[in-house]
Amino acid sequence: MTYDRLVCANCAAPVSEGRCPVCRANRERMQQTGPFGNLSPAVLLMVLVALVAAVALLAAHQTA
Repeated sequence: MTYDRLVCANCAAPVSEGRCPVCRANRERMQQTGPFGNLSPAVLLMVLVALVAAVALLAAHQTA
């Protein structure tokens, strides 16, 4: 989830506006996450399984 859709429980404003210290701290924390920081572990696992399956298919095709 991106911070532009979150609403702050402290000031009831969008977190992306950064109206209060809580908003600003959460906005900063969410901006510091890496490219895979917002993906759930289930999605990462599915990507890994798909990658392993693609490599296995490629290896099977190379030997045939």
